[in-house]
Amino acid sequence: MTAPLTGLGWTSAASTANVASAGWTPITSTVEGAPANFGKGFAQKSGYYLCSTSAVTSENPAGYVISDVMILSEKLPLPSGYVYVKEFLDPKTSISKKKRLCVSLIPLGAAEIAVFDILVSSKSKVVQNYMRIGEMSGFALWCRKEHVMTPKPLPKPRKTDLDMKQISLELDNVDLPPKRPEPPFGPKRQATLKRHESIYESSNVYGISAMDGVPFTLHPKFEGSITTGNNAFSLFKDLHIKSLADIEREYDYGFVVERTAAARLPPSIS
Repeated sequence: MTAPLTGLGWTSAASTANVASAGWTPITSTVEGAPANFGKGFAQKSGYYLCSTSAVTSENPAGYVISDVMILSEKLPLPSGYVYVKEFLDPKTSISKKKRLCVSLIPLGAAEIAVFDILVSSKSKVVQNYMRIGEMSGFALWCRKEHVMTPKPLPKPRKTDLDMKQISLELDNVDLPPKRPEPPFGPKRQATLKRHESIYESSNVYGISAMDGVPFTLHPKFEGSITTGNNAFSLFKDLHIKSLADIEREYDYGFVVERTAAARLPPSIS
């Protein structure tokens, strides 16, 4: 079976055709091939069969799946969350109540593991990949449990606003931000540099002046003395460069006062 079981039931041998037409599958033979007729020979002429279904029936309209199967003796109370397997019998047929089969039903969306198949065998038989439920009326019952693959719900489509649909990603419809205004000193500074660009000739590495990149302009009184020749240092022709002897002679200091003050003896205390 490819779907989890949604119900188990008992039916008489005479009613197997009726339950089959209603979507139930009677288990009429054991794993070994013998008739899986429960109760026959114990003052019963026909006996009864276990049947299963994976369909949504009138007895299980919500589509619950079987998560566990258990065999209980008549002295044990029914566990919480379990129900007895339903009986579909002829009026003259009854099932022994010494041992009863019960199942646990849970919603399909909440099920992680469910029962997918039920088998009947003799007591000595071992069925591979099946879990033994217990013994009942001379037979052994087995079930196969698997993980339930519940379909994942599809994500709900997002509601798109009408305004969002009208948004265009073309660059022609996008308003570009306004240009930032140039600083007020930009054009003036640029004009000054153009007027004196011959002074700071930088066509080669030897023409780079120490004034390149200095963020100020010359005083107007020096602008008249600037020549347009190749001599970039004509601005400083009136400057006198002092020698070391001139500097020592101009700033000579003998420290006479300091030496006199240091030579004085402190007054004696009598």
